[in-house]
Amino acid sequence: MTIRAAGAGDADADADALALVGGATFLESYAWMIPAADLLAHVAARHGAEVYAAWLADAGSRVFVATAPLGAVMGYAVLTAPDLPADCVLDGDVELRRIYLLGIAQGQGSGAALMAAVLEGARDMGAARVTLGVHGGNARAIGFYGRMGFAPIGRRTFTVGGQVYDDLVMGRGFE
Repeated sequence: MTIRAAGAGDADADADALALVGGATFLESYAWMIPAADLLAHVAARHGAEVYAAWLADAGSRVFVATAPLGAVMGYAVLTAPDLPADCVLDGDVELRRIYLLGIAQGQGSGAALMAAVLEGARDMGAARVTLGVHGGNARAIGFYGRMGFAPIGRRTFTVGGQVYDDLVMGRGFE
């Protein structure tokens, strides 16, 4: 895998690829727990190319992509201003809004490489801490974040369709 900043070349192509991978990874992760109609509506609203195009155009956001040897996007990460409960946010925080990697690319060090790019990008943004929200039942992701130095700092709820889910909020400062 190669990790690169998104949008440096063809931002439209990156936005389309991010939308495709975003929808696929959300489906991979949550199809077992979210009704199909709610899942599809959520992906359409939160993983459309226009969502990624807006982040790519936002000077306060950073987007990184993990690509296979022939250039296909296999995963990505998005850093933005925090959109978390006020009691979980400190001055100087940035939020790791998304870090998704297709299942076929997991377990090969790509997630750690993507996270390294995220942390370097956050430092470049002047962040004091990186925060994120993760589904409270996603033990694999929570374990990964723990290995990357993140610790619980709070909770929030997340709604998909008519169902409310509990998220764990985690953070990691820089030493």
